[in-house]
Amino acid sequence: MATRYAALLRGINVGGSRKLPMADLRTLMDGLGHEGVRTHLQSGQAAFTATHGDEESLAAELSAAIERHFGFAVDVIVRDHAYLKGIVEACPYPADELEPKQLHVTYFSAPVTPERFAGIDQEAYLPEGFRLGDRALYLYAANGLGRSKLAEHLARPRLNKGVVATSRNWNTVLKLVELTGG
Repeated sequence: MATRYAALLRGINVGGSRKLPMADLRTLMDGLGHEGVRTHLQSGQAAFTATHGDEESLAAELSAAIERHFGFAVDVIVRDHAYLKGIVEACPYPADELEPKQLHVTYFSAPVTPERFAGIDQEAYLPEGFRLGDRALYLYAANGLGRSKLAEHLARPRLNKGVVATSRNWNTVLKLVELTGG
Protein backbone atom coordinates (compact mmCIF):
# COMPACT_ATOMS: atom_id res chain seq x y z
CA MET A 1 0.00 0.00 0.00
CA ALA A 2 1.32 3.42 -0.95
CA THR A 3 1.49 6.09 1.74
CA ARG A 4 2.22 9.79 1.36
CA TYR A 5 4.89 11.18 3.71
CA ALA A 6 6.88 14.29 4.46
CA ALA A 7 10.61 14.12 5.22
CA LEU A 8 11.84 16.89 7.53
CA LEU A 9 15.59 17.42 7.29
CA ARG A 10 17.29 19.14 10.19
CA GLY A 11 19.86 21.90 9.79
CA ILE A 12 20.56 21.97 6.06
CA ASN A 13 21.17 25.03 3.85
CA VAL A 14 21.58 27.26 6.91
CA GLY A 15 24.29 29.90 6.98
CA GLY A 16 26.10 28.56 3.94
CA SER A 17 26.95 25.16 5.41
CA ARG A 18 25.62 21.67 4.79
CA LYS A 19 24.40 22.59 1.31
CA LEU A 20 21.85 20.21 -0.07
CA PRO A 21 20.20 21.43 -3.29
CA MET A 22 16.55 20.44 -3.42
CA ALA A 23 16.83 19.21 -7.04
CA ASP A 24 19.56 16.81 -5.89
CA LEU A 25 17.41 15.69 -2.95
CA ARG A 26 14.52 14.94 -5.31
CA THR A 27 16.82 12.89 -7.56
CA LEU A 28 18.22 11.02 -4.56
CA MET A 29 14.74 10.22 -3.27
CA ASP A 30 13.60 9.09 -6.72
CA GLY A 31 16.61 6.75 -6.70
CA LEU A 32 15.39 5.24 -3.42
CA GLY A 33 12.19 4.23 -5.22
CA HIS A 34 9.96 7.00 -3.88
CA GLU A 35 7.33 8.49 -6.15
CA GLY A 36 5.82 11.93 -6.51
CA VAL A 37 8.75 13.62 -4.75
CA ARG A 38 8.17 17.34 -4.21
CA THR A 39 10.30 19.69 -2.16
CA HIS A 40 9.25 22.88 -0.43
CA LEU A 41 11.58 25.84 -0.03
CA GLN A 42 15.31 25.27 0.50
CA SER A 43 15.09 24.49 4.20
CA GLY A 44 14.67 20.76 3.99
CA GLN A 45 11.25 19.32 3.51
CA ALA A 46 10.12 16.89 0.87
CA ALA A 47 6.83 15.11 0.28
CA PHE A 48 6.87 11.66 -1.29
CA THR A 49 4.96 8.43 -1.74
CA ALA A 50 6.48 5.18 -0.48
CA THR A 51 5.27 1.64 -0.90
CA HIS A 52 7.62 0.15 1.67
CA GLY A 53 8.81 0.86 5.20
CA ASP A 54 7.52 2.91 8.09
CA GLU A 55 8.41 6.37 9.38
CA GLU A 56 11.51 5.24 11.25
CA SER A 57 12.94 3.04 8.52
CA LEU A 58 12.25 5.62 5.82
CA ALA A 59 13.99 8.32 7.90
CA ALA A 60 17.01 6.07 8.48
CA GLU A 61 17.16 5.11 4.80
CA LEU A 62 17.07 8.75 3.64
CA SER A 63 19.57 9.90 6.25
CA ALA A 64 22.03 7.17 5.22
CA ALA A 65 21.57 7.97 1.51
CA ILE A 66 22.21 11.68 2.13
CA GLU A 67 25.40 10.91 4.05
CA ARG A 68 26.64 8.57 1.28
CA HIS A 69 25.80 11.01 -1.51
CA PHE A 70 26.62 14.39 0.06
CA GLY A 71 29.26 13.37 2.60
CA PHE A 72 27.63 14.74 5.73
CA ALA A 73 25.10 13.40 8.23
CA VAL A 74 21.60 14.87 8.36
CA ASP A 75 18.94 14.01 10.92
CA VAL A 76 15.65 13.19 9.23
CA ILE A 77 12.13 12.85 10.63
CA VAL A 78 9.46 11.25 8.44
CA ARG A 79 5.75 11.68 9.16
CA ASP A 80 2.67 10.57 7.21
CA HIS A 81 -0.21 12.74 6.05
CA ALA A 82 -2.61 11.62 8.80
CA TYR A 83 -0.11 12.61 11.49
CA LEU A 84 0.61 16.01 9.90
CA LYS A 85 -3.09 16.74 9.50
CA GLY A 86 -3.65 15.72 13.14
CA ILE A 87 -0.97 18.20 14.26
CA VAL A 88 -2.86 21.03 12.57
CA GLU A 89 -6.21 19.90 13.96
CA ALA A 90 -4.84 19.57 17.51
CA CYS A 91 -3.19 23.00 17.62
CA PRO A 92 -3.89 24.46 21.07
CA TYR A 93 -3.47 28.04 19.82
CA PRO A 94 -5.90 30.07 17.66
CA ALA A 95 -3.86 29.65 14.47
CA ASP A 96 -6.41 31.49 12.30
CA GLU A 97 -6.02 34.58 14.49
CA LEU A 98 -2.21 34.62 14.56
CA GLU A 99 0.43 35.63 12.05
CA PRO A 100 2.21 32.53 10.72
CA LYS A 101 5.55 33.82 12.07
CA GLN A 102 4.09 33.66 15.59
CA LEU A 103 3.27 29.95 15.58
CA HIS A 104 5.77 27.12 15.18
CA VAL A 105 5.79 23.36 15.58
CA THR A 106 8.85 21.43 16.71
CA TYR A 107 8.64 17.84 15.54
CA PHE A 108 10.38 15.21 17.66
CA SER A 109 11.66 11.82 16.52
CA ALA A 110 10.06 10.18 19.57
CA PRO A 111 7.49 11.04 22.23
CA VAL A 112 8.53 13.60 24.84
CA THR A 113 6.99 13.93 28.29
CA PRO A 114 6.00 17.04 30.22
CA GLU A 115 8.68 16.16 32.78
CA ARG A 116 11.36 17.02 30.21
CA PHE A 117 10.13 20.64 30.25
CA ALA A 118 9.02 20.85 33.90
CA GLY A 119 11.91 23.16 34.82
CA ILE A 120 10.71 25.92 32.50
CA ASP A 121 8.74 28.68 34.21
CA GLN A 122 6.35 29.51 31.37
CA GLU A 123 5.00 32.55 33.19
CA ALA A 124 8.45 34.13 33.01
CA TYR A 125 8.16 34.13 29.20
CA LEU A 126 4.61 35.48 28.79
CA PRO A 127 3.02 36.27 26.40
CA GLU A 128 5.00 33.46 24.77
CA GLY A 129 4.10 29.89 25.56
CA PHE A 130 4.30 26.28 24.49
CA ARG A 131 2.17 23.16 24.63
CA LEU A 132 3.08 19.56 23.94
CA GLY A 133 1.35 17.42 21.36
CA ASP A 134 1.92 14.03 19.76
CA ARG A 135 5.72 13.96 19.22
CA ALA A 136 5.49 17.72 18.80
CA LEU A 137 5.74 21.01 20.63
CA TYR A 138 3.61 24.00 19.65
CA LEU A 139 5.33 27.34 20.28
CA TYR A 140 3.60 30.70 20.34
CA ALA A 141 6.21 33.43 19.88
CA ALA A 142 4.48 36.82 19.81
CA ASN A 143 7.37 38.60 18.09
CA GLY A 144 8.53 35.70 15.93
CA LEU A 145 11.06 32.94 16.46
CA GLY A 146 14.14 35.12 15.98
CA ARG A 147 13.26 37.32 18.95
CA SER A 148 11.85 34.60 21.19
CA LYS A 149 13.60 34.05 24.51
CA LEU A 150 11.41 31.00 25.11
CA ALA A 151 12.47 29.46 21.77
CA GLU A 152 16.08 30.02 22.74
CA HIS A 153 15.49 28.23 26.04
CA LEU A 154 13.62 25.35 24.37
CA ALA A 155 16.53 24.79 21.97
CA ARG A 156 18.97 23.97 24.76
CA PRO A 157 20.65 20.61 24.14
CA ARG A 158 19.67 19.09 27.50
CA LEU A 159 15.96 19.55 26.71
CA ASN A 160 16.34 17.71 23.41
CA LYS A 161 18.74 15.02 24.59
CA GLY A 162 18.02 11.66 23.02
CA VAL A 163 15.61 12.92 20.36
CA VAL A 164 15.90 14.64 17.01
CA ALA A 165 14.01 17.92 17.00
CA THR A 166 13.31 20.18 14.04
CA SER A 167 11.01 23.21 13.90
CA ARG A 168 8.78 24.63 11.18
CA ASN A 169 6.71 27.80 11.04
CA TRP A 170 2.94 27.55 10.69
CA ASN A 171 2.94 28.26 6.93
CA THR A 172 5.26 25.31 6.41
CA VAL A 173 3.20 23.12 8.76
CA LEU A 174 0.14 23.82 6.59
CA LYS A 175 2.09 23.32 3.35
CA LEU A 176 3.28 19.89 4.54
CA VAL A 177 -0.35 18.83 5.03
CA GLU A 178 -1.15 20.06 1.53
CA LEU A 179 1.87 18.37 -0.09
CA THR A 180 1.16 15.02 1.55
CA GLY A 181 -2.58 15.18 0.91
CA GLY A 182 -2.66 13.47 -2.40
